[in-house]
Amino acid sequence: MNLKALVHEKIEGIQGLSLKDIKTNNLGKNDVRIKIKTIGLNHRDLATIESHKNISEPLITGSDGAGIISEIGSEVSLFKVGDEVIINPSIGWTTKSEAPPEKFQILGNPLQGTFSEEFVSNEQFIALKPKYLTWEEAGVLSLSALTAYRALFTKGEVSSLQTILIPGIGGGVATYMLQFAKAVGAKVYVTSRSKEKLEEALNLGADKIIDSHKDWETELDGEKVDIVIESVGAATFNQSLKQLKKGGIMVLFGSSTGDKVEFNLREFFYGQYTLKGTTMGSKDEYEEMLRFIETHSIKPIIDSVYDIENYEMAFNRLNNAEQMGKIVLRFK
Repeated sequence: MNLKALVHEKIEGIQGLSLKDIKTNNLGKNDVRIKIKTIGLNHRDLATIESHKNISEPLITGSDGAGIISEIGSEVSLFKVGDEVIINPSIGWTTKSEAPPEKFQILGNPLQGTFSEEFVSNEQFIALKPKYLTWEEAGVLSLSALTAYRALFTKGEVSSLQTILIPGIGGGVATYMLQFAKAVGAKVYVTSRSKEKLEEALNLGADKIIDSHKDWETELDGEKVDIVIESVGAATFNQSLKQLKKGGIMVLFGSSTGDKVEFNLREFFYGQYTLKGTTMGSKDEYEEMLRFIETHSIKPIIDSVYDIENYEMAFNRLNNAEQMGKIVLRFK
C-alpha cells in the first residue's frame, strides 16, 4: 500500500520538500503501526533540510507526531489497536543520565521521521496521548516539551524560589519553559524583538518582558537572575551571561544565531558561573514531563494549523520566525 509522506531530497532547504508516495514499512514483533493525524514543526526540521545535501538519500523529516495505533506486532504488550498515542522522538535513550548514550538518535535525522500518513515505532518510544489534549496539541508536544523539561529541571534544577531569564520567547521550547517554570512558582523574565510575542508572554504569566533591542541591564534595573536558559546563541550569549547572579547557572540548548561566541574567561571564573549544555532527554524524563503537564493541566500554545498540502506555508512561517508557540501540520 502506498502512503503520502513529506520527503526532502536533491535541493537544500524548503524547495527540496515534496509530498510523495512511499511504501508502507514492515512491522517488527515489538513495533506498532500508527495512523498519523497531526505532526508538529520544529526548528530542527529547518536545520535538517538546510544541511541535507543533494547527494544524500531521500529523507522523511519530522520528529513530532500523534495518531491512532492500527496494527501491533506479535510481542507488543504495552498497547493495543485503537490506542491514541504520541511519539517520543528521542530514540535509544531510556534512563536519565548526564548525557545520552552513543546509540542515541533523533527521529527525522538521521532516522526517518514522522511526516507521513503512517509511522512504525518500537512500543518503547511512544506513550498514550494525554486525554485532555486535542490532536493538534498532542502532535506538537514531544520534542520541544522534552527539551524544555530537561533544560529546566534536570539541568537547571529550577524551583519556586528562583528567577529565570528566557531570551527569545516565541518558539516552542521557550514557550513551554515559560509555562513549566510558572507552574512550579518561579519568577520568569523573557526577551523578544517582537512586541506581539512579549504581550503574549505576559498573558502566559511572564513576570517581566524585555525588548531585545534595549539594554537588558537597564531594563532589569540592575537585578540579576538565578538561571538563564539560552538558545539564541551568538546574538544574546554575552548579554545573557551579564544578567546572571554570581554563582548562577546558564543552560544552553540551541544556537539559532550562530554557534561561535567570545566571552571573558576571567569574568566567568570570578563570577563562579556554571555553563551546562543539554539537548532532548531520556525516556525517563519524557514520562516525567507527561506526568508534569497532566498534573498542572498544561496545554501547548498553538500558533497555527495547516493541512499537509500547505507544508510550504507552514515552513515559511517558521523560517521567518513569525510564530508564537507551535505550528501544526495535519493529515486529513
